[in-house]
Amino acid sequence: MSMPDQQIPEAEPVFPLLLAAELQDHLLSAGNDLERLQRLLNDASEALMTHFYGANASLNGLLHQAAAMPHVDTRALHDAMQNLAGAVTALQFQDMASQLIHHTHHRLRSVADQLAREAMGGDDEGETIVEAPPVRPNPVTQDEMDAGSVELF
Repeated sequence: MSMPDQQIPEAEPVFPLLLAAELQDHLLSAGNDLERLQRLLNDASEALMTHFYGANASLNGLLHQAAAMPHVDTRALHDAMQNLAGAVTALQFQDMASQLIHHTHHRLRSVADQLAREAMGGDDEGETIVEAPPVRPNPVTQDEMDAGSVELF
């Protein structure tokens, strides 16, 4: 006795789903790393600003004291003020780095969400919401720091 031909429905391949889940995990981990980097940069920037304003106030005080004394050469203090002003350029780095980190985090999150939606489909509650990727390819076009005048907040 032969069994009637029964067609066994093809199962969805499991490997792409597992691969998609693993890729999504890696993308989300990279996003978490970027968030930690952002916090570290913010802390370093706050410390740099605190020390900058403290050094600036100290140098200004010394410059005023020296200016009141006859025959005191204040060139060294003026040079120190110039060097301090030049260091402000480095403070711009934190702003540019923060923009790039936010942009990259946003892009990674969007790709991870798209990957999950495509691989796993919607759920019982409806279509999975995927945040649109950033519109601009790069929020910061500058890739180096040059000295120049900087306006502080």
